[in-house]
Amino acid sequence: METRNVTTPFGRRSMTLGMLANQVMAGEIKPDQSVDKWKLFRALCEAKPLLGIGDRALAVLNALLSFYPKNELAQGNGLIVFPSNIQLSLRTHGMAEQTVRRHLAALVEAGLLVRKDSPNGKRYVRRDRAGEVDEAFGFSLAPLLARAEEIEQLAAEVMAERLHVQRLRERITLSRRDIAKLIEAAVEEEIPGDWQGLYREFRDLIEGLPRSPTTSQLELLLDELTALRADILNRLEIRVKSTKQRGNADYIERHIQNSNPESTSELEPGFETKQGAIAEQDNDRGAVTLEKGRGEAAHPGGQKKEEEQSRRPGVRNDGGGLKSFPLGLVLQACPEILAYGPGGAIRNWRDLMAAAVIVRSMLGVSPSAYEEAANVMGPENAATVMACILERGGHINSAGGYLRGLTRRSEKGEFAIGPMLMALLRANAPAGRKVG
Repeated sequence: METRNVTTPFGRRSMTLGMLANQVMAGEIKPDQSVDKWKLFRALCEAKPLLGIGDRALAVLNALLSFYPKNELAQGNGLIVFPSNIQLSLRTHGMAEQTVRRHLAALVEAGLLVRKDSPNGKRYVRRDRAGEVDEAFGFSLAPLLARAEEIEQLAAEVMAERLHVQRLRERITLSRRDIAKLIEAAVEEEIPGDWQGLYREFRDLIEGLPRSPTTSQLELLLDELTALRADILNRLEIRVKSTKQRGNADYIERHIQNSNPESTSELEPGFETKQGAIAEQDNDRGAVTLEKGRGEAAHPGGQKKEEEQSRRPGVRNDGGGLKSFPLGLVLQACPEILAYGPGGAIRNWRDLMAAAVIVRSMLGVSPSAYEEAANVMGPENAATVMACILERGGHINSAGGYLRGLTRRSEKGEFAIGPMLMALLRANAPAGRKVG
């Protein structure tokens, strides 16, 4: 058999121990061994990263296999193919002959082909009187047949690795979503904690991932995100448990429909309430501490009782029951408004409100629309909303109409500033690298 013969290359090409090893291995094919050539080729395409071959080398191998007359690679069918470089160029869709020769050499070096060169280096076949192949010179496909099981195993490993990476990316995506929404919920519910610091830690983890991460880097990121998620959940669970211990069982329902009469949301149908929220403002640090005052509910048709809330210097009333957020968080989510502050800076809420008036005029919002928003939402919240509208200016056709719409929603208790700020925080964070 031709696979049992050790041949040396024609011309200046030197013989190597690797070539000899490939020829010896090709001679160890079992007599009854066979494999579907196209099934084997698909496995080769999967296993190419582990075999050290590229797409164009596979295109040349595909052309060689097309010259093999049978679908089954087997010794009984002969394993030598002998097309010329011109024929290979045609079947590789016009690949240059020099490129064809280079990729043929790469396939031989990878141990997927064996050269059987003729005395003059040409590829041809010699037939007997009956027309059967007596001897052929060209490329032997015997290494493919000999390594069929190995190639299929390598392909299975590559596919398993790809599935593992896909699942890692899915779990990372779920962890990212959980962390972002849990932090947003904590900020919206005004739960004490360094949520801005946790959010920055979260963004640092995502942005530290390379554009094309390795499996180990993805595994490390997933471990870190899982730990951060567990930390956030632990903080929230402690808050929930402490609230239960104080006997405030209605606090949990606040996540669903804000049914707690102590909150700034609507009561159950059939009741009305007057809510007040007084806030102390620290101009240096931009922090706001809310004190929620409770109104008195009255039955429909009855006369409502209102209590006058005390007014002190530095205290504001957030109209419409809207929750306020620290000035630092507002500026981090809406950095564009900084340019409109006095001297190009915003140091306190008064500066932000002054900048909002300039932005209102610039965006074409009428004084009446802004005054109505300030009366319903509170002046600080109205300034915050103007900062958000400026940040999203390219996506809003009519700033005045948009502000009036938010004012109407605020009157009905259907608008909250927190989700808008968190969305802008995510949008203004430095662009992270892909994971899934």
